[in-house]
Amino acid sequence: MSYALREHTADVAVEATGDTLDATFAAIGDGMAAAMCDDVPDAGDRFDVTVRAEGLEALLFDYLDELIYQRDVRAVLPVDNEVAVTDADEEWELSGSARGVPLGDVDAREIKAVTYSEMAVEERPDGWRAYVVLDV
Repeated sequence: MSYALREHTADVAVEATGDTLDATFAAIGDGMAAAMCDDVPDAGDRFDVTVRAEGLEALLFDYLDELIYQRDVRAVLPVDNEVAVTDADEEWELSGSARGVPLGDVDAREIKAVTYSEMAVEERPDGWRAYVVLDV
């Protein structure tokens, strides 16, 4: 699994790939954290994340939106994301966790929101790819 930050007009985009959908979603979460902070200390406790949506793009949006919400409520930077994505009766479900690094321990840039602009989640012959633009 891997991610790359991409320039996008006044925003920032994250592109992630992985052998599995789980790995790709985890990588895009880690990419969003990288867009917020260059250096991440080893501090922080894990917390759980669960979201459900009707489609994969909606699931990706809701997942990243939940990480931003957890950042704001817990005052942590969500890193080291681990996820499991399942197709559950006409709905997709993501359950996982992230390590919450206290914001006081990092020099973080703010991501305001996730956007649907150019969002993609696609299966390819060599695995999965996801792309999302973040409003900074």
